[in-house]
Order: sequence, then C-alpha cells, then structure tokens
Amino acid sequence: MSNERTHVAVRNLRLCTKDCLCLYVCPTGASDTENSIIDPERCLGCGECARACPSGAISLVPLAYPPQQRKASDVLAPAFELAARKAEAEGIARMLAATVGDEPLGRLAAAFARAERLVTEDLVRESGFMLPQSKNAHDLLRAMIANPPGDDFPRAGAQRLLELLPENDAGAAGAGPAPEADGEAAGGGARGTAARTYRCLMCGAVFDVPEGEAPVCPVCGASADYLELVEG
Repeated sequence: MSNERTHVAVRNLRLCTKDCLCLYVCPTGASDTENSIIDPERCLGCGECARACPSGAISLVPLAYPPQQRKASDVLAPAFELAARKAEAEGIARMLAATVGDEPLGRLAAAFARAERLVTEDLVRESGFMLPQSKNAHDLLRAMIANPPGDDFPRAGAQRLLELLPENDAGAAGAGPAPEADGEAAGGGARGTAARTYRCLMCGAVFDVPEGEAPVCPVCGASADYLELVEG
C-alpha cells in the first residue's frame, strides 16, 4: 500500500469542545499546537484524530480536488435567468439607496440590495462556479480582474486566490477561453475584422464577437438577454 499522503486533518474551532482526545492518538503531535490549528506539515492524514474526536470537530480534506461536476443546460438556464433578475433588482435597490441616503427607506433599500446580491452569488456558485480551482471559476475571476464589476471588487484578493489555487481542469470542455491578461475584452475576439463588443450581465466579462455571429459569453456561457451591446 502506498504511503503517499492524500489527505490532511483540519479542526473546526467552533465545534471543538477541548476534550483533547486527538492529542493522545496523533502519532506525530500535529494536533498539539499553540494556535489550535493542526500542523499540515506534520499531519500524516491518517485520520486517527478525526475518528477519536467526540465533538466531530476534526475532518479530513483531500490535498487534490477533482474537477467540479458539470451542470446540465436545463439546470443552468433557469438559474441564470433568476440570477439576472436578482442582479437587476439589486441595481434598482442600490440606485434607490443612493438617492434617499441615510433615511429609513434608504437603509431598507441598501439591505435589500445586499440580500439580492447574496442570492445572486448563491445562484452563480450553484450553477457550476462553486470550486475556485475549476476552470470556469478561474475564467470568471480573471474576467472580473480585467473588468471589475464595481469599485468595491477586491481585485488583489481575487488575484491572490488564483495564485493559491491553480485550476485543476484546464482542459475541460465547454468552459470558455481565459480573458486577455492586458485588461482588454475577455475572450479576445477578432481585432482585424468587424466586430461588436458585448458585456455579460451575469459575470461582467467584456468580449468581442465577429459581425454576424451570435454572441455567447466566453466565460460563463450566457447569451441572448444576459448580454448587452457596448456602444462605442
């Protein structure tokens, strides 16, 4: 049997009840640390601590994750449609909040906008963008870094995430090409021929499409009503 490590133990501090049985069974002492975080360098991934923990605070996570499962088009279509509606409702609420200011109605509108944003994010994640190591999630992050959807978008944090979690299904079919690194339109487009520029209302990507071709977002696959033509 191979001795190569495939998992590492992690402790959920919110669940830990300090029974400390993990300290007795860990063969390397990886669970006995000053900051209560299991030492990943010493952990063998044997699982003894997880099996001994009476509060279920310790679990094993894989060192290598499989590619994210693909979603069927009949599942994606209604999810994207609802996400687009939620994004539109968020925009209306933000405009109202900015107009009214700190009045009760303005605070209510701001809270509503936040709620709509959370629902939209959940819909996008469940539509196949859950795992940051997946190609589609990487493409989405690169598109947002190149063309931020708002002034509050954490570009540095997104870039750091890309560096920490390299994509593990780079050859996956159906996920569009990566956006241009120089901040130009995501997905490229034919620069030497007549083209139209579109902005994706789902993921914020901006891309060019040759004249006469049906536009499809190269990042998230959105089309039709989820794209707007960028005049220019």
